Amino acid sequence: MKINIDQVANLARLNLTEEEKKLFGEQLSNVLDHAEELQKLNTDNVKPTSHAIPMKNILREDKVVPCKNTKDILKNAPEEEDNMFKVPRIIEE
Repeated sequence: MKINIDQVANLARLNLTEEEKKLFGEQLSNVLDHAEELQKLNTDNVKPTSHAIPMKNILREDKVVPCKNTKDILKNAPEEEDNMFKVPRIIEE
């Protein structure tokens, strides 16, 4: 697919040299040619998916564990109360 690299560079606010225009123009043209080839594929019997490969939950289980260096952590707190950071109230009752 032939593209106008000057127009693309202008829209992207890029100042390209002639060599860059030639190189990037060819690369972008190749990408668009490949996308055009993909459009020719018959996908009538392909179910839509949100991911190309199966995904599984990779999150770990939440566990409550004691903190051993609470005093060191609270040294950074502007204010503390009952061994916790004290923050301004943001929810009105």
